[in-house]
Amino acid sequence: MEKLNLVIDDKIPYIREAAALLGDAVYLPGAQISADDVRTADALIVRTRTRIDHTLLEGSRVQFVATATIGFDHIDNRYAREAGIRWTNCPGCNAGSVAQYVATALLLLEEDGVLPQRSDCCVGIVGVGHVGSRVSQLLRHMGFRVKHCDPLRAAGQDPAGTLDSWLYSPAEYVSLEEIARTADVVTLHTPLTREGRHATYHLADAAFFNSLARRPVLINSSRGEVVDTLALLRAMDSGKVGPVVMDTWENEPHPNAELLARAYLATPHIAGYSADGKVCGTRMALAAVARHFGVADIPRILAAIPALPHPEIYYPEGGRDLRSPLGWYDPRRDTLALRNHPEAFERLRGDYPLRREAPMEAYELN
Repeated sequence: MEKLNLVIDDKIPYIREAAALLGDAVYLPGAQISADDVRTADALIVRTRTRIDHTLLEGSRVQFVATATIGFDHIDNRYAREAGIRWTNCPGCNAGSVAQYVATALLLLEEDGVLPQRSDCCVGIVGVGHVGSRVSQLLRHMGFRVKHCDPLRAAGQDPAGTLDSWLYSPAEYVSLEEIARTADVVTLHTPLTREGRHATYHLADAAFFNSLARRPVLINSSRGEVVDTLALLRAMDSGKVGPVVMDTWENEPHPNAELLARAYLATPHIAGYSADGKVCGTRMALAAVARHFGVADIPRILAAIPALPHPEIYYPEGGRDLRSPLGWYDPRRDTLALRNHPEAFERLRGDYPLRREAPMEAYELN
């Protein structure tokens, strides 16, 4: 195989040794990758901070782009298609990590006496792709009542091609209006779309908040623009919504200061940032590049990705009960870090201290 020229986001972990088996790689901050940087590249491996469009790629020899994330709203699909540039994302790579984030948020809310008893607590999951499905699986395992809202899948469509949609029949989906009427918790797991009947931009807007009947907890770990920030603040003022858990924000990396101060949990877009999820995204992105260029020995390349150490390695200070999900991950630490240094949003993401995902057994004790 002829060596490839790769440009890779320097915050993608566990990738360097494996990528070297594909060719020569240049590592750069994702938001700073320029047209000059990619002009002679065959492929890019990026995250959501790199905008993939004609400004970046016009005149380059790039054939393939892999984004090591589930999100793909940073990719101009129309341009890529017209330019003959193939791309892929990594659907589901961080689903377990986001499920962990949602579950630990609910455990903290339970400790503070905010939620009803689990058997009576209705969680409305809006968006039921890979991530929403994993959240549903974990929360039902924990004893919560779950309702699913996803108009496209309810109609038998699966725009992202996610196998998770097989888990539910159309009869198992409810409307957003029913979620607003019956849910004690609303957790958002949609992609960001701006066109079409079911566009998700400002899905949670003033009309949605005014329709809420049970003053639910709101969790957004999808995309910041799915929630209208000013409408949310007004809903908080009027008591239409209960405690708010925000991981994704409008105008990232500059979160609204008032919402940052008032949210129950406020984290810097790291819900999917477990070490497990990052390894999965790295593996999926490298395998996709290798397949596109006809590399034969993909297992050898993936074998070069380091194995994750036992989670106790991450917690040398001791004192954590790894029998509890909160012993594996406590989002209050990330909230404190962001509130203390909101100007460091990007650094807190880029230099995020790795965490492991708790096994299912840990949730059985809580």
